[in-house]
Amino acid sequence: MTQPRSTLGSPIDTPYYHCVSRCVRRAFLCGYDHYTETDYEHRRQWLESKLHHVATVFSIKLCAYAVMSNHYHVVVHLRPDDAAHWSNREVVQRWHTLFRGTYLSQCYINRQTLLPAQTAVLYRDIQTWRERLSSLSWFMKVVNESIARKANVEDNCTGHFWESRFKSQALLDERALLACMAYVDLNPVRAKMADTPETSEHTCIKARVDALKNQQKPNRSIEQFVGSNPEKKGLPYVLRDYLELLDWTGRILHEGKRGKIESSMPPILERLTLDRDAWLILTTQFEQQFGQWVGSEIMVRQVYSDRHYQRIPATNSLL
Repeated sequence: MTQPRSTLGSPIDTPYYHCVSRCVRRAFLCGYDHYTETDYEHRRQWLESKLHHVATVFSIKLCAYAVMSNHYHVVVHLRPDDAAHWSNREVVQRWHTLFRGTYLSQCYINRQTLLPAQTAVLYRDIQTWRERLSSLSWFMKVVNESIARKANVEDNCTGHFWESRFKSQALLDERALLACMAYVDLNPVRAKMADTPETSEHTCIKARVDALKNQQKPNRSIEQFVGSNPEKKGLPYVLRDYLELLDWTGRILHEGKRGKIESSMPPILERLTLDRDAWLILTTQFEQQFGQWVGSEIMVRQVYSDRHYQRIPATNSLL
């Protein structure tokens, strides 16, 4: 049974989610459409820029993304605690970055005096906006609707551009998160759109590597790697280990030599006790292997128990 998106993108279960949106009506998000003989390559930049912009407004960070020809992947880190610490004025300012707001919010920003009843209404709206600015559903809604409007104007047509619902997968533990990030970052390599992860246009990994080469910090919309430091928010891995893992996996995928894997594995796989054969399946068949909940059997069963689901969940031995 289809479940409300609000129950699937909850930070209570996990702050990490993998989302996929696909185009309809034979539409190409980007690249060259041989059916219409039209080049839509510029739309990849539209989407990449929009992901970064919306993430800086929301209390959400980008862990990985890849813009493909007729769909895109994004792995996000929901950070509702950040939104909880924003002042009322910051919430309104962030909301106005994306929407016009209300008459009362415009008065508030312009420091006009409000009546007590008006203030009560405004504070109710601010609480709603604070919740929306940390919502996975609203994040995807803002990104997709803006791209759809631009594409429809360019195509001189109306109607749906994206499939009605985006697909989401909850990443319940470190191994699920790592496998999904690698799956997304290596998407162009698997599709033979690029030879290496760092040359994959419009991907998060290329943005990270470019910033590293230029001795700069990545865009503030991108989640940082913090390793095992419990005092910092971010991805629980070391960037160098992750880059080494992607390089190792990417070369195998590109060369098509799965039976000739080097004897030594990247340290990050050994630390997380991930089997190398299982890892290659994870990074090539992640969506096919898992449903809405991705993690160890213990983690998946815990979610089902917490949600009082009646049926026994299907689990996968790969994690």
